[in-house]
Amino acid sequence: MTLAPCRECGNEISTEAASCPVCGAPYPAKAEWNGPGFDWKTEGTLFGYPLVHIAFGRDAEGRLRVAKGIVAIGQFAIGVVTIAQFGVGILFGLGQFVFGLAVVAQFAVGIAFGLGQLATGYVAIGQVALGYYVLAQTGFAQFLWSTKAKDPEAVEFFRRLAGQLGLLSQR
Repeated sequence: MTLAPCRECGNEISTEAASCPVCGAPYPAKAEWNGPGFDWKTEGTLFGYPLVHIAFGRDAEGRLRVAKGIVAIGQFAIGVVTIAQFGVGILFGLGQFVFGLAVVAQFAVGIAFGLGQLATGYVAIGQVALGYYVLAQTGFAQFLWSTKAKDPEAVEFFRRLAGQLGLLSQR
């Protein structure tokens, strides 16, 4: 077993110790400890934000790490493009609970487009959806295609959209 001084109190402890038995410092053999989790940013920036910021977990003070960047990836994230459990994607967001212009998430709160179990947006697709054009099991819309409502304009809109995306075979 290798011994090293605790960075907080100087007591000799194992380099494998998860906490100092004297002062309680976490991972005391490490010269620096920034908390559980991960935080990485590119050196390159745009408008003062890193091009990519990846953050998970908590910092040394126990605060949640939030990814903030042009591309933001993390449990909590805010960015132009966001991949997060909880996030705001200005242009696009992917995750569990996400707000943004175009969003794919379990709870997708989109402005232009939302795809998810619960979705909102001008165009919304989901189990439960709210929007102008909606394709859903249950929905509220100006033009709705659901299990109980088949508005002809909604049907035509979504068939055209699927064709443009190459999701329908050309016959």
